[in-house]
Amino acid sequence: MKKLLFIIAVVLVATSVNAQKFAKMDKSTMDRAYYPADAPIRTFTKNADKQKALIPQIRVTYSRPEKKGREVFGQLLKFGKAWRVGANESTEILFINDVKFAGKDIKAGRYSVIIIPTEKEWTLKLNTELDGWGNYGYDASKDIASISVPISKSEEEIENLSISLYEASANTVHLKIGWDTTVAEFPITIN
Repeated sequence: MKKLLFIIAVVLVATSVNAQKFAKMDKSTMDRAYYPADAPIRTFTKNADKQKALIPQIRVTYSRPEKKGREVFGQLLKFGKAWRVGANESTEILFINDVKFAGKDIKAGRYSVIIIPTEKEWTLKLNTELDGWGNYGYDASKDIASISVPISKSEEEIENLSISLYEASANTVHLKIGWDTTVAEFPITIN
């Protein structure tokens, strides 16, 4: 009887250990961009006013696929088709406070980001559908704002998709997205 109980205990422990495995490392690592850029390390700033100025106002969470020698725009990403701006989960932007985007007042909160790339411009759409995988759940009826901007060419190839947020002028932050040799910047007005 003791032997049977021991075997059952070993089987239960082995089963529970296997159920707690960690997921494998993803090929497209997840990253975040902040405005202001030093927001995540603000607690290292000793000056209280500087620390307050570094409180995050915008955060973008995205995955960073690699180019890997592929032709990205027009091939990997088809012109005129919705793109999740990255890999894996849908890219999301968090506005800590209300902002103005594409001439519209946008309430503080989380939104997914969709890009429609063409050869000459990108259209960025803010969408209320969250926690999706890629574009598979993209529903254009949930778009709340849209803006188109011309693209520019980078002199250097950008191997991994990259996103940054920076102050372009007083109260205007640019969401800058670059990959391969293509860069686009979208203005956001901080209220």
